[in-house]
Amino acid sequence: MSTLAAERGRAGAESVRLGAPTRRARRRRNHLRNALLFGALIAPNLIVILVFSYWPTIYNVYLSLTKWDLVDPQPTFVGLRNYLSMITDTRFHSALINTAIFTGVSTVGSLVGGILMGLLLAARLRFSGFVRTIAFAPHLLPGAAIGVLWLFIFDPTYGLSRVAFDLVGMESPRWTTTSDWSVWAITLAYLWQRLGFVTIIYYTAILDLPKDVYEAAALDGASGWRLHTNLTLPLLSPATLFLSITGLIGAAQAFDIIATLTEGGPGDSSTTLSWLIYATAFRDFDIGMSAASATLMFLLLLALTVIQLRIGDRTVHYQ
Repeated sequence: MSTLAAERGRAGAESVRLGAPTRRARRRRNHLRNALLFGALIAPNLIVILVFSYWPTIYNVYLSLTKWDLVDPQPTFVGLRNYLSMITDTRFHSALINTAIFTGVSTVGSLVGGILMGLLLAARLRFSGFVRTIAFAPHLLPGAAIGVLWLFIFDPTYGLSRVAFDLVGMESPRWTTTSDWSVWAITLAYLWQRLGFVTIIYYTAILDLPKDVYEAAALDGASGWRLHTNLTLPLLSPATLFLSITGLIGAAQAFDIIATLTEGGPGDSSTTLSWLIYATAFRDFDIGMSAASATLMFLLLLALTVIQLRIGDRTVHYQ
């Protein structure tokens, strides 16, 4: 009996030793099959992202190190010469200042105006549904259509601008044809287009705020603007972070409104980085300098986004 039990024990041990590699091999096959299935599912999207997003970015960086006029068969490698020329280029400095004004005023202005309009809409006044539709409508219009509309508004002879300035006894400025006003013309037009989108985002965020927190604050005596500044604004900080990041990136890339209203002029008075990239490439035929400007704009937006996210980590309050 002891011999038979020993033989059975040895057979069981042998089967365990043989079964362990089999289970490991089965697990490896399962992992490999799942990995292949995962790769097959994400391959179409991954290929599209690589071809249409990452590869153009990498190729643009390469072009920024070359000199090319779209006529020569191959770009000529010049290293960092385009970046060094750009640093001392007064046209680039002017575009950088205009971009800061355009993006800063339009982003901050849309946030302030959007939250005020969102609070008014959330108060459920009469015709609030109609007002929401009217407020959001400009966001649905193409930028070129917005530009044409504001060309009529800014017309110093027949536009609404002339009517508004006549009411206060002033002469309407020539918004799109003078260097003092052109950058403000494109800023106002873009701000008007984006304001509706920001308003709707804030409006929906306000409707989702917890009512019990407001009831507790009311019991503590908070009311009016004190209630909004101490409670509503902190609770809306996630929406504010999202809108500030997307607003900054969208404004920096704005093109169609500039093309319709001013074409970057007169001179370079309303030339932003996005318009400078286009004009340098397809008017001056300097692809290398244009690519260098695009690369720098990408790095600036990346740095600003990282800064906003870092600030958001300390200031944004998630529910």
